[in-house]
Amino acid sequence: MEWSHPSPLWHCSTPDSPPDEFTRSVQQYAAAGGERLARLLWNRQQRDLSQLQGFLDSRHYQPTAAAAFGAELQQAIARLQRAIAHQEAVAIWGDFDADGVTATSVLWEGLGQFFDRSQQLSYYIPNRLTESHGLNHPGIERLAAAGVSLIVTCDTGSTNLAEIERAAELGVDIIVTDHHTLLPQRPPVTALINPRNLAEDHPLYHLSGVAVAYKLVEGLYEALPESPQQPLESLLDLVAIGLIADLVELRGDCRYLAQRGLQQLRKQMTDPTHPGVKALLQHCKRHGDRPTDISFGIGPRINAVSRVYGDASFCVELLTSRDGDRTETLARQADEANARRKEVQQRVLYSVQQQLQQIDLSTETVLVLSDPQWEVGVLGLVAGQIASEWGRPTLLLCEDHQSDPPLAKGSARSVAGLDLYELVNSQAHLLHRFGGHPFAAGLSLPLENLPLLREALNQRLIQQLGRFGGIQPILNYDLEVTVADLGQDLFRELKCLEPCGMGNPVPRLRVRNCWFEGARHRKLKVKGQKLQYLITSFRLRDDSCDQGFPGMWWGHYQDDLPAGRCDVIVELDLNSQRSQYEVRLIDVRPVGVPSQEEEVIVSPADITSTSNQDSLSPPESLSSEPMSIAALEAASQQTWLTLIGIAKYLSRTQETHLRTVIQEKLGVGDRPFEIGLQQLSQLGYSLNSPDPNLIQIRETQPQESDRPLEQLAQPFLEAVCEEQFRQRYMILGTLKNSSSRSGADSNKSSR
Repeated sequence: MEWSHPSPLWHCSTPDSPPDEFTRSVQQYAAAGGERLARLLWNRQQRDLSQLQGFLDSRHYQPTAAAAFGAELQQAIARLQRAIAHQEAVAIWGDFDADGVTATSVLWEGLGQFFDRSQQLSYYIPNRLTESHGLNHPGIERLAAAGVSLIVTCDTGSTNLAEIERAAELGVDIIVTDHHTLLPQRPPVTALINPRNLAEDHPLYHLSGVAVAYKLVEGLYEALPESPQQPLESLLDLVAIGLIADLVELRGDCRYLAQRGLQQLRKQMTDPTHPGVKALLQHCKRHGDRPTDISFGIGPRINAVSRVYGDASFCVELLTSRDGDRTETLARQADEANARRKEVQQRVLYSVQQQLQQIDLSTETVLVLSDPQWEVGVLGLVAGQIASEWGRPTLLLCEDHQSDPPLAKGSARSVAGLDLYELVNSQAHLLHRFGGHPFAAGLSLPLENLPLLREALNQRLIQQLGRFGGIQPILNYDLEVTVADLGQDLFRELKCLEPCGMGNPVPRLRVRNCWFEGARHRKLKVKGQKLQYLITSFRLRDDSCDQGFPGMWWGHYQDDLPAGRCDVIVELDLNSQRSQYEVRLIDVRPVGVPSQEEEVIVSPADITSTSNQDSLSPPESLSSEPMSIAALEAASQQTWLTLIGIAKYLSRTQETHLRTVIQEKLGVGDRPFEIGLQQLSQLGYSLNSPDPNLIQIRETQPQESDRPLEQLAQPFLEAVCEEQFRQRYMILGTLKNSSSRSGADSNKSSR
């Protein structure tokens, strides 16, 4: 069965205009203009003028002291001081992704200011392909046998109870620095430095593994200020690499450290303190002045090493060695690993897509797929692609039939608004190993439990979000612009939001009533690689200017672009290799296709005009087969957008309309209509009419809610779907009975 990707609903995530005072304040810091930047900041809840300057300029941010970790940090510092005094052997236990590798590198350099790196200090990074994440018994036993009496973890360790107990049996103390989800009980370690112990609104709460490691080093620098020979700030380029490469929200101290780290990263091209970082930038043809230099350049190359080779230990040497020739050799190996990773990832992605063709996606809220031929190292990347494309949390697993017992090992990725860790951890009794955070996780389980896990996760998500949750994704955009607006000034204005990432996404722009010129696709083949990339280049035009604006659409042919006028959502970027501004096409649809709630209501006639057709009579397109779940859901989504459009219209015009007229316009019964009105109140609308037969809607202050728009709509969507299903079932039953009677009468006549 062949399925197409679900078409996303377009939604403007910045509908409100900020107060003039706020706009004037933003304009003081904006590189250009400021009105559009102010609107984005206001609608992203960055409204506190006292914090605005620090958000836009790291020089004015007051960073949080490492002491905020409290007693846990004090216990860690005390234990490290004892190890320094007694010249103990200390090992850093890291992880193999970019966050873990940079965290290991920060501790290697930071603790190396207090311990002899040739005699006392060592590091251990598990093999991705044979050991997986976290502490393990064989590694701990080898370190203990080598005389290590203290292990400092980074980016791992919070949930490894059995391994921690084994270390204690061997006389090895453990300091955990980590940012992953905690267990209900504190593990028996010397210290547990994890921002998940802090309140969710704490400025340190979103730190990644490398940032937590940096805070430990910061605390040690403060406790023993006479020892370090290397400035603490010299580590910040490594911190920025790990922060931006990992899935953490760049807010509070996370944003501050990333901003400061990017400044340090830029210096590597002219005055390198980490020649390996400079070599990586050169291999990916970047300059170190943009967050994308990390997310699309350095980060993937570090991650690729363990994905392809398993062992990422040499990456620590790559990032910390002062030997330029040696780091150039290692950077070349990382670049080659990344090329190999792309080939493997493309092959696995194709295989996953083939499996998806055999699945009824209208019945699956969680995608759980497996294959014995899939390479474990790339499953997280492919899972992220599938989750993004299909709007469903995705688990991809490699079947290992040679292990005893046979296991399935792999990775999981989430979709916006869904806590993946909580979802998968709810089935911990089916798992062998599991760890991660709300957006990404790694896991293994007995192969025989795989069908049980698939069914259990789907049932739990149905209970959590409803039967129709998560099927049709919503594509948020921030601003409406014209082609004439695109260019340097708008880019400089929006660049003030960088670094972008989780919680502060790259601004997306909508251009209405535009068209494409000079579209041409080509396949790019990197020299020496089998991998080919499909890309369509074009010039975007509208009536605002005589010249088009350059852009590209990755993974698409030129014929995929509509021939006539259309609406598009794009991201504006600077192509440093070509030294030109261009747009990256995100989505496109022909003019006239409803795509967001503001378009639904345009005139009073839209509300008052109703069909003469009986609400229970079948539409012309109704066949003798039941309507698919996907079609029911799409119809209910459009009904929800129509309801919001009516609310906006009535609020703007101050008009009052009959309840029955609006219900007929929506085509829903009493129960869904009442539920819809209740959900509107959470979006900031109130019903003020004293007459129950009339509807008067006014816009108020939205209720505080952490739930995304699609979840707020869920009760209404389910009620509409249920009603439509029942109506169609009754109609089809009537039609079939009528058809049967007609057939019987015909048979009687023929006899």
